[in-house]
Amino acid sequence: MGSVRAQFSWWFLNSLASHLPSKGLRRLCAKAAGVKMGRGVHFYERYHIRAPKGIRLGDNVNIGPGVLLDGRCGLTIGSGVTVSYEAVIWTQSHDYNSPNFAGKGAPVTIGDRAWICSRAIILPGITVGEGAVVASGAVVTHDVPPYTVVGGVPARRIGERNIIAK
Repeated sequence: MGSVRAQFSWWFLNSLASHLPSKGLRRLCAKAAGVKMGRGVHFYERYHIRAPKGIRLGDNVNIGPGVLLDGRCGLTIGSGVTVSYEAVIWTQSHDYNSPNFAGKGAPVTIGDRAWICSRAIILPGITVGEGAVVASGAVVTHDVPPYTVVGGVPARRIGERNIIAK
């Protein structure tokens, strides 16, 4: 169940801090909870963070309203990334072959300048390449190559982006 301090920290970060009326205060609270982040990171309202000490964000990252970030097995989000409204990034899940549905997971990496659109779901162990786009509502079950656009359930390649000058 965890210590009282850990439970309070979780409640403070996800129930109180995520509703503060200032992006700066929300950012400060996430950083104080252990999220490692670069400059220009914006947290919009109602985010949900699991295991903040396992999360690393690059520069100029936008975390949209209602986004869930799971750092239990390690989550790295590169610079210039947008994670849109109510997207979910899981690093841990349950093993459906286990008699008691034991937990299992793997780190997730989102490359620089990627866009995770609204209500997309990224599953444990996935790498989303640089400049890739995950369309709204997509469920990503396999790695996404750089500058590829994926969509659907499960997510499949639906297009490509032009390579962006760095």
